[in-house]
Amino acid sequence: MKCPYCGNTSTKVIDKRDNAEDLSTRRRRQCLRCGRRYTTFERIEKVKIIVIKRDGSFEEFDCDKLIKGIKKAVDADKVSDLEIEEFCEVVKRKAMISSERITTTEIGNMVLDWLKTLDPLAYMRFASVYKDFETVKDLKKEIETLI
Repeated sequence: MKCPYCGNTSTKVIDKRDNAEDLSTRRRRQCLRCGRRYTTFERIEKVKIIVIKRDGSFEEFDCDKLIKGIKKAVDADKVSDLEIEEFCEVVKRKAMISSERITTTEIGNMVLDWLKTLDPLAYMRFASVYKDFETVKDLKKEIETLI
């Protein structure tokens, strides 16, 4: 770290405080040449997660968009907001550690697998939009897979 006063790179940390709210670290430093003190902040750089849409275009992963879609399908009495947010974090972590870009189809299938275990009716609501059923027969086939 360079001293903002004299440009020296030799400094020592006098005090360090972590801020849990914005995941930053505040450090009070003292220059070993001029003796002046200054503050630095360290923050984790947000990683952009890019997903591949069905049409082949790319879009940044949006947890809020995923949460909104799931909330439309679920019954709030059966699946809590916290469960939905935790699930979204799981999807986000999987996308981050994946060696290849994740597709919206993969994300949709993760949601369907998750909803199938929690709330079959929410599964059907989500599937009806996600799978874009064209006829009642398509819907009936999907219901039969649940039974």
